[in-house]
Amino acid sequence: MDPSILRLHAEETFTAELTALLEEDSEQKPYAWKLSPWAVLKYLWGGKTKSGLEISPKYIGDRKIVEIAIATLLSDRALLLLGVPGTAKSWLAEHLSAAICGHSNLLVQGTSGTHEDSLRYGWNYAQLISKGPSKEALVASPVMQAMESGQIVRIEELTRIPTEIQDALISILSEKILPVPELGIEVQARRGFNILASANDQDKGIYPMSSALQRRFNMLVMPLPENLSDEIRIVHQRVQQMEKSLNIPLEKLKEKHIEKLLVIFRELRSGISNDGKQKIKKTKSLFSPAETISMLHHARIQHHYFSDAELGIPDLAHAMIQTFIKDDPEEMNTLSEYNESVLKKRADFKEWYELLKKNI
Repeated sequence: MDPSILRLHAEETFTAELTALLEEDSEQKPYAWKLSPWAVLKYLWGGKTKSGLEISPKYIGDRKIVEIAIATLLSDRALLLLGVPGTAKSWLAEHLSAAICGHSNLLVQGTSGTHEDSLRYGWNYAQLISKGPSKEALVASPVMQAMESGQIVRIEELTRIPTEIQDALISILSEKILPVPELGIEVQARRGFNILASANDQDKGIYPMSSALQRRFNMLVMPLPENLSDEIRIVHQRVQQMEKSLNIPLEKLKEKHIEKLLVIFRELRSGISNDGKQKIKKTKSLFSPAETISMLHHARIQHHYFSDAELGIPDLAHAMIQTFIKDDPEEMNTLSEYNESVLKKRADFKEWYELLKKNI
């Protein structure tokens, strides 16, 4: 693997795990699948291989979510992972593709500028002009490539694609064919083909899905972590993985500091104290695990290069304040109110309270 690559595909990062699972997988595999459904679940949920290799969990939360996702991809219905930003939709989709297909690179990134060509096909205009419509001039979209090869194609941010462009998928999902009228042919989907899409319903600039398209997807809502211990595991694991990609000996974060930070974020996004006894003014931001992971990663990098002190609460408090300012300067009032009404009363949050009071 090229060490200069910033981010490797899931199948490259976890090659050893996928290879070990493939070697020991004696269960029946669906047509075109690299691993059996049981092995895919083990890859995503974690465990140990017969050879003793530890399989790291790729998704931490409700196991039923992973089981439903795998089962849907075995059916004739497409799968849509739906939820607020930062709930591991893209992460789960990438790892599902890597385990099932052996690769995760058939991808359409949805934006408001996504054209129908990205979902169907386009043309090499130099050849089109010189020779007219031909198979050689045809440029297959990732969706068409997946249909021809019996693979899974991922569509990220489906609801950022204009509704009329989204609807190009309707006939593909219902009839499992993609007509090319210019050539008088059609591409028929091979066994193993399916679409794995993600979308969120929180951000601005999203387009509604037509009811016809919705009916062709099994929609799976991805929740925020249900409990504090799961969220700590998610954040701790991903921060460690991101550190490895830098190849820099960053100072370790103390788990007690991560726990305190996550308690604050969970209370602010839920509007209630961790013990359920006090109502709290909610923030507009959800402060998802993804945001926390990014914040902690950058705080560690900054500390590594620009501080001689021990990595601790001052670094995290400063990073948290910057996060509030970034999302909405008015959120500082919410944080200040929370600091005075909640943290001030907690002896084990004394240092957090003093630092926030000083810097807000």
